Amino acid sequence: MRFLAALAVVTGLALLAPAPAAAQLDPMLAQRTKGKADAPITVYELSDFQCPFCRKLTLEVIPELDRDYVQTGKVRWIFVNLPLTQIHPNALAAAEFAMCSARLGKFWPAHDLLFQHQPKWAPLKDPAPFLLTLADSMGVPRADLVSCLQGNETRSLIQGEAEGAARSGVASTPTLYVDRAGLIPGAQPVALYRQIFDSLYKERTGGR
Repeated sequence: MRFLAALAVVTGLALLAPAPAAAQLDPMLAQRTKGKADAPITVYELSDFQCPFCRKLTLEVIPELDRDYVQTGKVRWIFVNLPLTQIHPNALAAAEFAMCSARLGKFWPAHDLLFQHQPKWAPLKDPAPFLLTLADSMGVPRADLVSCLQGNETRSLIQGEAEGAARSGVASTPTLYVDRAGLIPGAQPVALYRQIFDSLYKERTGGR
C-alpha cells in the first residue's frame, strides 16, 4: 500500500480504485499500458532507459512474459519512469523522448527503440541528435517531438514518478511492483516471474 500511495500522487491513480480502472484515469498512463483492463494481475514496471539491466529484462525476458501473460489477458503491464540520473546521465533525456512520443501515441515504439539502441546513445555527451533520428523509424514528425522536448513538457511528470518511487523505497531498476503482491527487484530469470504470475493467477481466478 505504501508503494501505491506514493505512486498515486504522481500518476493520478486513485489509491482505492481497482488497478485497471485507476490506470484509465490518466491518458499518459494509458499510453504506457498493455493488456486487458480486467486482467487479474497488474504489474508496474519501474525502469530506466539507460539501465543495462533494464535493457536485459526488456529484450530477453519481457517478450516472453508479454506473449504468455499480457496478450492472453492474465496480466496488465504499466511502465513507470525511474531515471537514475546520478549514475545514468542520459536517462532523463531518454525518458523525455519516450514520454513526448507517448503524447503522439508512440510510447511503445519509442520504448523498444530506446532499449534496442541503448549502446549507441547511452555513452554520448549529448544524446538528443541521435534520439531524434529514432523519430523517423517511428513515423513521427521531428518537429512535433522537438517542440515537446524543448518545452520540457513531460519533465515534471517523469521527475514526479521518480520521486514517488523513491518515497516508496524503490532505489534500483528494474523493479516490478505486482499489485497486492509486492516488489520484485532486479532483472530476474523468466522462470521466477512465471512462478509468481502463475500462482497469483490461480489464486485470483481459481485457475480459470
